[in-house]
Amino acid sequence: MASMVLYNYFRSSTSFRVRAALHIKGLDFEYKPINLLKGEQHSPEYRKLNPLGGLPTLVHNGKVMPDSAAILEYLEEIAPAPSLFPADPYLKARIRQVCEIVNSSMHPYGNLKITQYLGETLGFTQEQKDQWVQKWVTQGLEALEKTLPEFSGTYCFGDKITMADLYVYPQVITCQRFHVDLSKYPTVMKIYENCHKNEFFQKAHFSRQIDTPEELRAKN
Repeated sequence: MASMVLYNYFRSSTSFRVRAALHIKGLDFEYKPINLLKGEQHSPEYRKLNPLGGLPTLVHNGKVMPDSAAILEYLEEIAPAPSLFPADPYLKARIRQVCEIVNSSMHPYGNLKITQYLGETLGFTQEQKDQWVQKWVTQGLEALEKTLPEFSGTYCFGDKITMADLYVYPQVITCQRFHVDLSKYPTVMKIYENCHKNEFFQKAHFSRQIDTPEELRAKN
């Protein structure tokens, strides 16, 4: 049995970040699906692990760690090679800035509990929910498009995968789900396409998880 257990959901972009890091670092883990649409994140058992009911949560040797950002920093500490950060302190800081653009200024607006509230409490149609997400995430996309050209190569920072790619790639998938016009962001999309071809990102992709519904599964 793996010493790491990851509670996650196939379509969760924060779960993707951790799955990708685990694959990149070659760390075995047990996949524990938590179905957000069925409300399994609200169960008393899961709330003992994660008081907010968010995903993912990592349990390593009996120690519980909620929140993808905290988990990723932990994985860097216990499995430093291959690192998801360069040695240069300035580049580390800029990578964290890109992660923060996604984590604080983009991801929350498309989060399931937000979109459910918009629909169930405020009566938003799906089109209105799309417009809500589009309004806010485009600010983050514009910031990324202004920031990344200075640093990008194949990926966000040069030609090696860094922590920034683990944040940007699944966020683009979320943008696609909400019909955001991504044609205005060529640097972001170049990085997305290159990540999409990477074996670790393919293994972590929502279409290839044990809880992916049949109709959403990858065909190859």
